[in-house]
Amino acid sequence: MASFVFRVQRGLKKIDSSKIFQGLIIAVILISALLIGAKTHNLSANAIAVLALLDLGVTVFFVIEIVIRYLAYPNKKRFFHSGWNIFDTVIVIGSLIPAGGSGVLLARLLRVFRVLRLVSMVPELRLLINALLKAIPRMGYIALLMFVIFYIYAAMGSMFFHQINEVLWGDVSISMLTLFRIATFEDWTDVMYETMTVHPLSWIYYLSFIFLTAFIFLNMMVGTVLEVMSQEHENFRAEQHGESIEGGEPASRAQIEKLELELSEIKALLMKIKS
Repeated sequence: MASFVFRVQRGLKKIDSSKIFQGLIIAVILISALLIGAKTHNLSANAIAVLALLDLGVTVFFVIEIVIRYLAYPNKKRFFHSGWNIFDTVIVIGSLIPAGGSGVLLARLLRVFRVLRLVSMVPELRLLINALLKAIPRMGYIALLMFVIFYIYAAMGSMFFHQINEVLWGDVSISMLTLFRIATFEDWTDVMYETMTVHPLSWIYYLSFIFLTAFIFLNMMVGTVLEVMSQEHENFRAEQHGESIEGGEPASRAQIEKLELELSEIKALLMKIKS
């Protein structure tokens, strides 16, 4: 019995890791995205029925795929230790919500998120998302410093320019929105020339703000993301070559799964010999 279960698990593992099956999953995800876009158009009743049938087929395929992945996993208890597995499972379960009745909006929304499964299926996209998530805490401090600069400049702008244009500089909150417009270079020269008619030296205010926000802080954020992404690429290359990462930790979860699978094979052979 144990050897039969082991053979089934090994067969499912081969299916799950095969390039053909992975390509099929990506193709179904793209079809799901096209179905979502098609439903936004005015279609005939027959076309809507065909789309509903295809949507049902996509949902069934996703359920089968997540079941295969779960059964092929060596350690079932650790399956949900992966954030990507949790994400895929939630999306698949959400797709099972009927598209009619009171939950129609929720069902449609969850079906839209099925497109995000493309991220979990492509390693390069997972690498980008992981790098972005790891960079967020570092970028938080930069964003906090930017908020301080925005607030100081907004208070100054409200004090100096509120009599010139109440719509743009009426209070601190409105001034911060105006500064965001300036930081994104959205017709910022019109705002500057308007205040320069009263305060000729106000260009110093605008240029110093743009230099701090658009050049310094923005480049700091880009540099932070690039640094984290470079680290993730190095870790990914180490995992691909079976090397270990700093701290003596395993190079990858895939290696752990491979070792667990080999141990399961040895255990099954020993039990077969004993029987």
